[in-house]
Amino acid sequence: MTIALIIGDLQRGITGNYPFAKQVLPPLTALLPRARAAGTLVVFVHFALRGNGADLPPGNALFKTFHESGDTFHEGSAGTGIDLPVAGEDVIVLKRRASAFAGTDLDLVLRARGVDTVAIAGVATSAMVTATAYDAADRGYHVTVLRDGCADGDEAIHDFLLDRVFPSRGFEVVSCEDWPSGSPR
Repeated sequence: MTIALIIGDLQRGITGNYPFAKQVLPPLTALLPRARAAGTLVVFVHFALRGNGADLPPGNALFKTFHESGDTFHEGSAGTGIDLPVAGEDVIVLKRRASAFAGTDLDLVLRARGVDTVAIAGVATSAMVTATAYDAADRGYHVTVLRDGCADGDEAIHDFLLDRVFPSRGFEVVSCEDWPSGSPR
């Protein structure tokens, strides 16, 4: 297996409170069986903070807001449950920052499976997707971003990243319907 599909932050607290996040659920739900059948490792990454605030970065207003929203982002709460069908062979990674790699064992899991290519989906395009894509590229992975598998609260930023920034950085951008194209590399 050399390809992994990384889906980030599509958890109940986010899809239930941020309408833009719901739009990616149908294309990703349709993609999951095809990806698994192609031998792709599916990795769900969800975001949660400790209830006691021990992992809050000092002076970071955004993370403080996340923490103060309670069950939406508190570890172990229903809000951090993944809002897509998870199969027994899938991997679930808990993260506490924007990137799926920051402070997690994601890189270890991918390398243990011989993964060299990642496809990234999730929300928000300007946060989790971008941070994870850059982190993956820095670690030597080939990066694909799934256009309709990502969304952002600001559609103009979403489009700018997918149409201009990602391609200029060598990231492939394709639709969920067009990925994976054939068998794993």
